[in-house]
Amino acid sequence: MRFMVLVKANKDSEAGVMPSTEVLTAMAKFNEELVKAGVLLAGEGLHPSSRGVRVRCEGRKRTVIDGPFAETKELLAGFWLLQVKSKEEAVEWIKRSPFEEGEIEIRQVFEAADFGDAMTPELLAQEERLRAESEARTQAGG
Repeated sequence: MRFMVLVKANKDSEAGVMPSTEVLTAMAKFNEELVKAGVLLAGEGLHPSSRGVRVRCEGRKRTVIDGPFAETKELLAGFWLLQVKSKEEAVEWIKRSPFEEGEIEIRQVFEAADFGDAMTPELLAQEERLRAESEARTQAGG
């Protein structure tokens, strides 16, 4: 099972305050544990929302809204994508994270089988082809 771990933003991350060497060292150690355990698929920190945009979709109309965005507690500062056996395992890993404050949300990622009959064999083949193509491009460096 894959789980997206969403690290919520705070006033510092939204202000662009960079983590200290101590925090980066603790995070690198934690990430190394995730890699050695074979559960880390991806993980990155995010720039403040002031450097981002939102795209609002209303029918065919698209509206681009520049950051920053007001409700800090609803914003993200980073993420991990974990491959684990259960939600409980994901929770146990995140309990070991070096964060001393804040909130971290854990949500299961849909798998193709979760879509039932709506995922036709043709759509499944397309999904698998796109994943393979994306992975090949990533490994090739672009």
